Amino acid sequence: MQLVIGNHNYSSWSLRAWLLLRQFDLDFDTVRVSLYVPGFSDRIKEYNPAGKVPVLLDNETTIWDSLSICEYISEQHLHNKGWPNDPVLRAHARSSCSEMHSGFMAMRNELPMNCRRHVDNFVISAEVQQDIDRISTLWREALTQSGSDQFLYGDFGIADAFYAPIVFRLTGYGVKLPEQLQAYCDRILALPACQEWLKLAQQESEVIEEEEV
Repeated sequence: MQLVIGNHNYSSWSLRAWLLLRQFDLDFDTVRVSLYVPGFSDRIKEYNPAGKVPVLLDNETTIWDSLSICEYISEQHLHNKGWPNDPVLRAHARSSCSEMHSGFMAMRNELPMNCRRHVDNFVISAEVQQDIDRISTLWREALTQSGSDQFLYGDFGIADAFYAPIVFRLTGYGVKLPEQLQAYCDRILALPACQEWLKLAQQESEVIEEEEV
């Protein structure tokens, strides 16, 4: 398999697919395409006519959406371990990932992912606070329903990969969370795969202005 990603520092959608592959120790090569530099559009369209990252190439199969990639990985390479076995937890996990996939626009716009940035005394707008409150509710529900003291639905899965960029954002902008949710963030950040991603981000030198990549 090959996973085509953007900048480690900025590309939240790339992180989701990469983290799922890495956390389950699947064999894949990373193809990094620096975003918004001369020639970027032409190069990424060699892999994905839609011009977006990430893109997963698995033999003759091409998947070009982060949620679709994670679903494919779970089905084809993880014996469906990306989702909880319990149907109620699985429904909640899928719903929370879909909400992440299409929502939380205030946070996307005002707290863009930037792994090299640590902001002190960041002022949270009312709109972003609404997003934070909703995410906190989803996380509490997941942890309560699953009874987990580790990841959202017990074992690490697609939902944790999908919310990892939110963990990076909340940490980078100094957002304070209740103890249970902060402990969850700390566990995500401590994953060797997340530490590897952050190290790779620190090694990058590109600076771009795009807020949601």
